[in-house]
Amino acid sequence: MGEKDRRDVADRDLRTRRALVIGALVTVAIALAAMCLRWAPEAYAWASDPAAVRSFVAEHAILSRLAIGGANALQIALAFLPGEPVELASGYAFGFWEGTLVCMAASAVASSAIFWAVRRWGWSLVGVFFDRSHLERFSWLRDARRLELVMLVVFLIPGTPKDFLTYFAGLTDMRFGAVLGITTLGRIPSIVTSTVAASAFGSGDYGIAALSVIVAVALAAAGGVLYRRFESLARP
Repeated sequence: MGEKDRRDVADRDLRTRRALVIGALVTVAIALAAMCLRWAPEAYAWASDPAAVRSFVAEHAILSRLAIGGANALQIALAFLPGEPVELASGYAFGFWEGTLVCMAASAVASSAIFWAVRRWGWSLVGVFFDRSHLERFSWLRDARRLELVMLVVFLIPGTPKDFLTYFAGLTDMRFGAVLGITTLGRIPSIVTSTVAASAFGSGDYGIAALSVIVAVALAAAGGVLYRRFESLARP
């Protein structure tokens, strides 16, 4: 069997595993959606009252932080899920400073787990969540002269696929400490804009909340343009 045939077989196995993972997640999502529909009015009324939410958080200090932090870490591990809803929930429940710290701690835990898991299982794990086209799209990063610096710049640009790059870093020869620092620091702009907006909304500062959303959208748009420019310059 040639190299191409082996790769085709491996890709078929990955697609099968990916389909099983997606099927399981869809089942869980349907169950959660059914629960949300059942208790949606009560949950909405409770969540609409910032004082009630923060009173609950104060009464369940450890459990609430573990729940939000765990949800954030899970979102990073399941890279196709958006992170903003969890970041917004963290800012709304805990306020700006603590909400930001909870999200950054969750990012550090998830990034560490992903790095060592990818180092152990390589593409057989990464391929469960991503097509090979993702790997090929960022193959130029491996050849960058100063990989860690380039990765940090890419992470700091809003709108880049940070969760995929967290997996990708495990496929390179980057050091764990550098990867952990990059993946944690690189998420700060996104986390801060989300937690500021949610915290301000919960406190009734709707002007600051609206301004934070506008800034986040503008950063994401500018980041997309900047990243395409940076990619064209950095590609060897």
